[in-house]
Amino acid sequence: MPTVNPPRGMRDFLPADKSRRERVLAVIRDRYRGHGFDEIETPVMEEYGRLHAGIGGDNEKLAYNVLARGLDAETIRAAADDPAALTDLGLRYDLTVPLARFYASHRAALPSVFRAIQIAPVWRAERPQKGRYRQFVQCDIDIIGDATARAEAELIVASLDALDALGLEGGTVRVNDRRVLDGMLAAFGFGEAERPGILITIDKLDKVGVDGVVAELRERGADESAVAGFERFLRLPAPDAAAFGADHIRARLPEGVSAEVIDHLVGIGEAVRAARPAAGEIPLVFDPFLVRGMGYYTGTIFELAHTSVSYSLGGGGRYDGMIGRFLGTDVPAVGFSLGFERLVDLLGVADAGQQPAVVLVHDRDVPLGELLAAKAHVVATGARVRLEQRPKNVKAMLERAAADGYTSFVSLRAGDDIAALEPRSLDA
Repeated sequence: MPTVNPPRGMRDFLPADKSRRERVLAVIRDRYRGHGFDEIETPVMEEYGRLHAGIGGDNEKLAYNVLARGLDAETIRAAADDPAALTDLGLRYDLTVPLARFYASHRAALPSVFRAIQIAPVWRAERPQKGRYRQFVQCDIDIIGDATARAEAELIVASLDALDALGLEGGTVRVNDRRVLDGMLAAFGFGEAERPGILITIDKLDKVGVDGVVAELRERGADESAVAGFERFLRLPAPDAAAFGADHIRARLPEGVSAEVIDHLVGIGEAVRAARPAAGEIPLVFDPFLVRGMGYYTGTIFELAHTSVSYSLGGGGRYDGMIGRFLGTDVPAVGFSLGFERLVDLLGVADAGQQPAVVLVHDRDVPLGELLAAKAHVVATGARVRLEQRPKNVKAMLERAAADGYTSFVSLRAGDDIAALEPRSLDA
């Protein structure tokens, strides 16, 4: 018999959990809209060819594909080793590829610089484990049409403001640029063809350390002189991480990295400092070894950090080449994604500003008209109301209601004066 559990890696949410998630989303939406971003919606499915066009990185391997309609058994057997011949659609594995398609489709109706919010579920055929799901919500903002440092700065400021509004003040953003990484590897003598693989190894630096990275580079057969020079660089003491200026960035890089790229990073820092003067120091940290695995990034990349956790709470980067795949003309684009599921797990259940929620406990003999009139009276005060017939164990019922997010109750008996009903706190 079929199980009653949801599919592995997917979850049901009880009312209290759903309410909590919606409160977090409401805060994020409010902050993003305050920064001039407009919300859009795209279909949960995209064409197979679009999802597997080589722009989604390793996520393409995790896509859920949808079997094309009308295939007979013989056709399926003949094409068993060719997914492209069997499927025509797939569930989206992120929101960036759909956004690129959306912009290419609706460009004429959008402003020259378009600021988008996308908050929606995505699906990946992950191996389920703690904190890793097959269906999860992504919470993205993107700016399309602005190639300047202003776009990155706007994204960073809006995301830090959202974090502050959620009660997680003090967030910082690790910043790098894919062009910095490429220039650094070129300066050490790594060939262009081997750099993508080397970046995969460098991305493991936090987990395996310098020794592990160097050992893996040698196992890859990378040029020995390049590896030796890179190892010496990795072992140099890092300058003060509190600074974020041209001198600080140059001190953390070998000679030969583009001055234009460094100026772009400095411009982001200056803009963020101007937007958040109360924060004091620029809430940015230059990390020359930040990689981020998505192959479509072409410039600035960043990750959101907070002192309360060791993992990132979001990230993103510039992907100037993606929209051109659909439009035929390159359009600058950069995005930032908050780790919504991680934020929900991290945040408490504070209900500040939540709509009042009242349990209306009534006797069995209260006439239906009186009951609904009483409910309408309480609803008119701006509260959310749940009807509960008085059970034998009222205390247990109220405890369950409190767990569901209800904050007060009203007791109603037949003939009571509806106008005199006064909610009482569940904490009393």
